[in-house]
Amino acid sequence: MPVLSIKVDESLSGSMRLDAYISQAENGMSRSRLKTTATSILLNGAAAKLSKNVRAGDIIEIIWENPKPENLEPEDIPLDIIFENERVTVVNKKQGMVVHPAAGNWTGTLVNALLFHWGKNPQILDKSENSPLLRPGIVHRLDKDTSGILITAKDADALSWLQNQFQSRRVKKEYIAIVCGHPKEPHGSIKTGITRDSRNRKKFTTTDPDKGKFAHTIYKCIACYGPYSLMRVKLKTGRTHQIRVHMKYLGCPVMGDPIYGKKDAIFESATLMLHSYRLGIRLPDSNDFSVFKAPVPRRFKKVLKTLHRKYEKQAWSYE
Repeated sequence: MPVLSIKVDESLSGSMRLDAYISQAENGMSRSRLKTTATSILLNGAAAKLSKNVRAGDIIEIIWENPKPENLEPEDIPLDIIFENERVTVVNKKQGMVVHPAAGNWTGTLVNALLFHWGKNPQILDKSENSPLLRPGIVHRLDKDTSGILITAKDADALSWLQNQFQSRRVKKEYIAIVCGHPKEPHGSIKTGITRDSRNRKKFTTTDPDKGKFAHTIYKCIACYGPYSLMRVKLKTGRTHQIRVHMKYLGCPVMGDPIYGKKDAIFESATLMLHSYRLGIRLPDSNDFSVFKAPVPRRFKKVLKTLHRKYEKQAWSYE
């Protein structure tokens, strides 16, 4: 979230209300905007209210977020479309793209791009059609830094159909990942509970299968390169950060993971090496099971090229 940091001018004599000072300060913001967008206010490092008095030399820090837009705006953002018909659009989401608008990311999302591509007014898909206002057409999600296949619905009936496919676990989702370390077994099934980390709300952690949200992941180690492994991962459930949490659980965090991994000495600039490679699903108005694939991304090829050059490829190895 954006942070506004202002030092109270030394020329201020006496005191002034915090909100009044911010409203007249250079690069400040109006009192009405402060009330509607400020999420945290610190005065000299301590929490404060807008009514608090400030004096010369004080440091004000305000964490704020843009207000939720009343309507979504279509944006002309290039999309890598794998398949499309009159009911669905299957895209290869690029790394770094947020799927739908939320706090801190009200624009530049996949939804904004899809609305432009579809040529639809954002209000066509709204709550009256069982499609949340800020997530029109979104059936499932990928983390911002996870690339790969994502299927979206172009009408309310298609949305309901696809959601049912996911909820009844009739969808086959397969990922590829480059991880740091080797699994103790060449393949296996991970069944745990996943819950939010009590010490860090941005993280999730494993727990007993009967606690938290049940999560089931199947993995296979395709090859090992020195201290790294190339993994194929299939999801039986779809929990937030599931693969990233389960790879850490194995002792093999995904390379480039800023939350669950560690800085890698060889691949210091690596971004998250996790890619949604294959998706199998039955489409609306079809009796056939469709399978879609997203090509291996360039960042994977670059890392694998280095691994091939630096290490001898092994089917897999015990620790």
